[in-house]
Amino acid sequence: MTKRKEYNSTYVVAITLIATLGGLLFGYDTAVISGAEKSIQEYLIKPLGLGAFAHGATVSSALIGCIIGGIISGFLSSRLGRKKSLLVAALLFLIAALGSAYPEFLFFTKGKPSLGLLFAFNFYRIIGGIGVGLASAVCPMYIGEIAPAEIRGRLVSFNQFAIIFGMLVIYFVNWGIANGRPIEWINDIGWRYMFLSGAIPSLLFGLLLLFVPETPRYLSLIHQDKKALNVLEKINGKERALTILKEIQSTVAEIISAGKKTDKRQLTSYGIGVIVIGILLSVFQQFVGINVALYYAPRIFESMGAAKDASMLQTIVMGLVNVIFTVLAILTVDRWGRKPLLITGSIGMAIGMFAISALAYNNIIGISTLVFIIIYTASFMMSWGPICWVLIAEIFPNKIRGQAVAIAVAAQWAANYLISSTYPPMMELSSAMTYGFYGTMAILSAIFVWNFVPETKGKTLEEMEKLWIKDKRH
Repeated sequence: MTKRKEYNSTYVVAITLIATLGGLLFGYDTAVISGAEKSIQEYLIKPLGLGAFAHGATVSSALIGCIIGGIISGFLSSRLGRKKSLLVAALLFLIAALGSAYPEFLFFTKGKPSLGLLFAFNFYRIIGGIGVGLASAVCPMYIGEIAPAEIRGRLVSFNQFAIIFGMLVIYFVNWGIANGRPIEWINDIGWRYMFLSGAIPSLLFGLLLLFVPETPRYLSLIHQDKKALNVLEKINGKERALTILKEIQSTVAEIISAGKKTDKRQLTSYGIGVIVIGILLSVFQQFVGINVALYYAPRIFESMGAAKDASMLQTIVMGLVNVIFTVLAILTVDRWGRKPLLITGSIGMAIGMFAISALAYNNIIGISTLVFIIIYTASFMMSWGPICWVLIAEIFPNKIRGQAVAIAVAAQWAANYLISSTYPPMMELSSAMTYGFYGTMAILSAIFVWNFVPETKGKTLEEMEKLWIKDKRH
């Protein structure tokens, strides 16, 4: 039992922290638009005589890139490797930060809005979205393949913490840039600084990635077993590294023996069930309505009667709560397991959303609504926020992990887009019905986890592969 705990925690944590900069950029890039969207509307949308549709499409254009990034993540991570795919994401983040800050570069004149300039801005936002989609798939995969089984859940959960922390950082950066400045300056220059600030963590991410190793699972897949063993020895020690490498090599041998199969058959070689579970984990993570709470929080609080400054303060309070409960998940995921946290979180989210639905139905607006929103978001952050990424990183067998993660992540971003875009019309129809729908999805998510999701706590990635082989036989 003691040997199971012999790993170089300092080395593993250092690698993980570098990889989670991709998660920080994920949160940073998706949330930066919240501070700049009104300025973009004034600078680009209104002068062209365009309305709400163009504004909404511009604000959400990065999500198109996220879906693309998720789709191509399987191809890139399988062909280039996990590390090089993260380097590509870092480059895309950098290009998006620079291009979004100055979309006039080369082809347009500053201060002269045009459709071409609007398309250029959206192009750079989509480039950033591709980086987000790529990082959202590959960062958890990289950490999952590096981490020892005993602490894998905790380390992959760091990625969710980094996402939430990245959002919190850019909220403060946006506030710092805009605070005390005249609105004319913000609409002309300030919003550019907001996007440009992302270049700093992008460069840091790219530079630090040069010092991390490729994952031993991928190295073994490309027949570089000596390098794989070297990485495993640094993480687990010599004796345990040999045991782990033999387990990895046995799965690689299965991949080689199945090499004549088509990619499609390889993807379903462990049955369709594991793919469906991965997709549904992703879909439920979005269908419970979390991004509605995150993206529209200031508007929700304003609709509850809060002044604009107060609504921003309440959003920051909610952000701090998110960080605290994400830390709780990090501390408990490898102790309590994945399923108990997911089910507990689903119940908490259902309580929060059904209560908000009842309050909305009775036109009750006040501190009680804020309390239940915090209960809802706290329940998500201690469960579905980080744990969904943990499971996506670890449930898929080595042979199909790249492709399967890509499908699950693409499904997640598509579900994100669907839920975010349908929120305003659903609210116009009935706010009580809208929040009741999210509460119902939370209940269904708990039933789904109880019946179909396996517990993965403490299992190596190779042991997970044997689980799916066993299930397929039954």
